[in-house]
Amino acid sequence: MNETALTVHQTARPHGYPTAEHFAFVESTLPEPAAGGALVENLYWSVDPYHREMMDDVPGGFVLDAPLEGRTIGRVIASRTPQLAEGEIVFHRQGWRTHSVVTPQEIRRLPRFEGVPLTAYLSTLGGTGLTAYVGLTRIARLQEGEDLFVSGAAGGVGTATGRFARLLGAGRLVGSAGSAAKADHLVREVGYDAVFDYHDGPAADLLGKVAPDGIDVFVDNVGGEQLAAAIGALRTFGRIVRVGTISQYNTPDAPAPRFDHADVVEKSLRMEGFLVSNYRDVQEELYDFAVPHLQSGRLAPDETVVDGFEGIVDAFLGMLRGENTGKIIVRDRTRSRP
Repeated sequence: MNETALTVHQTARPHGYPTAEHFAFVESTLPEPAAGGALVENLYWSVDPYHREMMDDVPGGFVLDAPLEGRTIGRVIASRTPQLAEGEIVFHRQGWRTHSVVTPQEIRRLPRFEGVPLTAYLSTLGGTGLTAYVGLTRIARLQEGEDLFVSGAAGGVGTATGRFARLLGAGRLVGSAGSAAKADHLVREVGYDAVFDYHDGPAADLLGKVAPDGIDVFVDNVGGEQLAAAIGALRTFGRIVRVGTISQYNTPDAPAPRFDHADVVEKSLRMEGFLVSNYRDVQEELYDFAVPHLQSGRLAPDETVVDGFEGIVDAFLGMLRGENTGKIIVRDRTRSRP
């Protein structure tokens, strides 16, 4: 067992894109659990777009000069409660640190399904996959044969949305991404019919080329110009699922998207945002839906894995720059395989 622990602290509020200077790695002695708790050695860490919002001075945001939170999978290595056995693998939210002290109320036990890697519980079966599943089944109420547009399609939620939509019987599936290579990957590997690079011109023109007959559902991870384009392309009774606004996280002074507000009324459009934390009761349904497809190979996790906790800040910053495809996960160097 290592005798020291590392945590990541945020040291300053960014304006625009954060840099490595906004974070600090802090070394301490290995924490000891109090009675009723357990010490977890963390094995896999999730870095997510919502972490960028929490870096700002907002209610519920990160506290400066304190360990950051995040979704994490680890192994219990010392326990002072009969409810957590040493060697047990658990999920918790005290991430961005090599070791965490948790109570039984702060963890979730992970069901183990044959052939399903642990990383899937941070991607396809985790908050990323749950966001995509809830967006399609609860918010959009996707019907078989309906056509979708997904912005930020190469990210964790975007790839999961594409794969789930195919399994749910979607019609034409189009998306946007940040490079031609990502667009090609989404068509070849994920199942999209067409994907445009949003750098190539006005979003309305690019969307019109890949979806000339319009769309029924827009799953929006980006906001901004692409949201405005989708409103123009939606058919009558179209739905907009608002997941995130990553295009504006690092550009707080960017103008709001401009669109014809009459479209919302005249086409009877519905736009709804949601927090996946309000849908934790859907987790078992996600397992029932996704696990058989993972086991059969019909569904593949889309993951970019970074080795070593010391790379967690760079992994987060790289995600904000769009360097990942699928869900980005940081893995302890001792884990040579999931």
